[in-house]
Amino acid sequence: MGLYGENYQRMARLLDLRELAPGAYLSRCANGLDLVVEVLEVHPYTLELRLSYRMNDPVTGQPDPSAYVRIYRDARQAEVTHCYIGRHWQDVLGLHPSPKVMFGHRLRMNSFLNKWLDYLVGQGHGPHTLVPLEAADEASVAFA
Repeated sequence: MGLYGENYQRMARLLDLRELAPGAYLSRCANGLDLVVEVLEVHPYTLELRLSYRMNDPVTGQPDPSAYVRIYRDARQAEVTHCYIGRHWQDVLGLHPSPKVMFGHRLRMNSFLNKWLDYLVGQGHGPHTLVPLEAADEASVAFA
């Protein structure tokens, strides 16, 4: 649970967790890749979102890497529910993984999120760089 608490703290440095509404957002900074934040669901105590770079896997067309994150605002916890880093979980674990294998995989996913969030904040991403995706695309076209 300590890792989930640390993920929440890092996520709170990256995003304003109280103000996010459903929709897609883009974060651009001078030192890193464009980050896409898709807020999928907002509930009174939880928030579900997907983090990804603005690039797709050439085979599947899915954002790669991407992490689906469930944030428990009341408990101040954030956990990865699933990741896509070049392969689906079934390809990594098989169709019927044992509880021990599944637990180890969840621990690795959440460790990955922890390091990724630290990296993103270090690159300059934060609440001040986040804009709605449509507005960012319109600004890009206007300056092209």
